[in-house]
Amino acid sequence: MRELQNLFNRNKTWAERVKKEDPDFFTLLSKQQAPEYLWIGCSDSRVSADAIVDLMPGDIFVHRNIANLVIHTDLNCLSVIQYAVEVLKVKHIIVCGHYGCGGVKATMEDARHGLIDNWLCHIHDIKRKYKEFFNKITSEQKKFEHLCELNIIEQVANICETTIVKDAWRKEQKLTVHGWIYRLEDGIIRDLDATVGFNQPHEQIIEEAVKKILVKRD
Repeated sequence: MRELQNLFNRNKTWAERVKKEDPDFFTLLSKQQAPEYLWIGCSDSRVSADAIVDLMPGDIFVHRNIANLVIHTDLNCLSVIQYAVEVLKVKHIIVCGHYGCGGVKATMEDARHGLIDNWLCHIHDIKRKYKEFFNKITSEQKKFEHLCELNIIEQVANICETTIVKDAWRKEQKLTVHGWIYRLEDGIIRDLDATVGFNQPHEQIIEEAVKKILVKRD
């Protein structure tokens, strides 16, 4: 336990600092949470949702996994989405991936990585879907970056196809799904123009977002 004492010390310092700035913060936080955002991001330790959008605990509901995937058989992720949409009534679902994603990179390597290969097969599907596009790119780095982008847009499409989101929109719930990407080198988030809200043609919006990537080729 001594080797982890630093974490306890940092927690105490943080709690004291927060209470000094806002004496009622923890009292109010303990009574309820009312976040407007559901963040679906990568498990990478460098892309902590609260930190990169500068929000406090209670402001953002978070689900993270390797390569920020939304898979229709993943009950963990779907349960989070359902709770966020139906109970917390979040107004925004944000899929935020990042350049330099290790999960995406693993799919570009001619190697086996163990159990995780079963998870990453969904990104392999994206590679096959846009095989012609990737074959025309000579730079491996650019292929990597564009695969990170396309992966995010694919997850936005997957969210829009869930019964959870479809039911929310059918009830005219104010809910918007977004696709963002974070760059580690400068700490800045970029919008991939894959933003879909109630009563909007999500298939057309996704198609247009993909086209903006497919015309780059450099």
